[in-house]
Amino acid sequence: MDKIKMLINGEWVGAGEDEWLPVYNPSTGEKLAEIVNATEKQIDTAVEVAREAFESKEWKSFKPYERGQLLMELATYIRENKDKLSELECLDVGKPMTQARNDIEAAARYFEFYAGAADKLMGDSIPIEDGLLDVTVLEPMGVTAHIIPWNYPIQIMSRSVAAAIATGNAVIVKSAEDTPLTANALAKWFAQCKLPKGIFQHVTGLGSTAGSHLVSHEGVDQITFTGSVKTGITVMKAAAESVTPVTLELGGKSPNIVFQDADLEKAAEGVKNAIVQNAGQTCSAGSRLLVHSSIKETFVNQLAEKFAALKVGRGIEDPDIGPILNKRQYEKILSYLEIGKKEGKILTGGEPVKVEDTSGYYIQPTIIDGLEHNSTLAQEEIFGPVLTVFTFEDIEEAIALANQTEYGLVTGIWTSNIDTAHYTAQGVKSGQVFVNNYGAGGGVQMPFGGYKKSGIGREKGFEALKNYVQIKNIAVKYNM
Repeated sequence: MDKIKMLINGEWVGAGEDEWLPVYNPSTGEKLAEIVNATEKQIDTAVEVAREAFESKEWKSFKPYERGQLLMELATYIRENKDKLSELECLDVGKPMTQARNDIEAAARYFEFYAGAADKLMGDSIPIEDGLLDVTVLEPMGVTAHIIPWNYPIQIMSRSVAAAIATGNAVIVKSAEDTPLTANALAKWFAQCKLPKGIFQHVTGLGSTAGSHLVSHEGVDQITFTGSVKTGITVMKAAAESVTPVTLELGGKSPNIVFQDADLEKAAEGVKNAIVQNAGQTCSAGSRLLVHSSIKETFVNQLAEKFAALKVGRGIEDPDIGPILNKRQYEKILSYLEIGKKEGKILTGGEPVKVEDTSGYYIQPTIIDGLEHNSTLAQEEIFGPVLTVFTFEDIEEAIALANQTEYGLVTGIWTSNIDTAHYTAQGVKSGQVFVNNYGAGGGVQMPFGGYKKSGIGREKGFEALKNYVQIKNIAVKYNM
């Protein structure tokens, strides 16, 4: 069993007198490692060191293309070690190996993408009048804090860290206390790379202590947080005390809208994959099905057959669905299922699954019908492999139902009619819209974020670079 230390100022921090927290394998319940529950003093040190590194001549001398070269080296390292990293992600999160491998490739692509962008982010010249040269200059924010969730640790860490370093910031990562292994693996690379000490640091511990102190620290210049709405609001309030800008990605209750002219086989496969990936523990999961009443019975029966055929098991065995992260999350999902049984009809699933020789927590992929549109299960993020079904009669009702939650992260639209596709895409209030697909392979180039309580700002793509820069306007008067 490993004792995972923190990377602060280029040194590995963690001693016997520190509080150590256990990390478990969700598939088996076995203890994988222990992490340090960072103290306020350790967080203070990390912030102070980050500030010194950011202000140092050494870091200021790094040219943008040199930052890009280092990020490209990290992308290469990730690919060269993809088997080991995939296994770590699988053990840590419980997700099937195929999904873990996809996450490792996505991490490499984030570093690759932002490596290429590092020397291509440019300001503008603005025409004012003769004798006045007006330009905008993009400067790094300074010290950026990255609060990483437990469900996609290496992906979500990579997408924000890569953009922040590409734009010249000093980065502090606080990994989730449940899933720190791949963050630690990348920290080992950063510890021996050419970056100045303090430009990348990895701290661990509870969100309520280490995370809370980090996001409320006056020495932090920008915060990127992915997690629940409740915690996101807490982060935002803490940041407001020092007027620190935040980027928040806070989840969703995303619909798949299936029109009567859709290719039902492709739609059924897309709807299934959208909710069962990572056992439904995905902020962008397609957790609501809105289906035209004329095809409901046919489509839902087809979908139920696909659900019933899914294999549930330990992530390392690469099943279709792995475990729920922990007992707390498992019991939360079961409580929702009890509501579903009382207020609706379970079409398939709805029960725990016992996987032999493990003490992990597993749930059958579930479809629930017959709920009211304003019911708890129709409105709240369950964060499990649970799909709720609703019908609509026309396109206006479909759009209204799609928008009838406090979230607005992703929408899937399934139709063969281009007019229907465009009209619906325009009408739904969500940050991403997919037509006849769901997720587009998770493209790193596509801006990702939400409307309403799904968050603030955008990650991924070139849009994410704006999170990590200040715009300075410079006007120069010259003689004619």
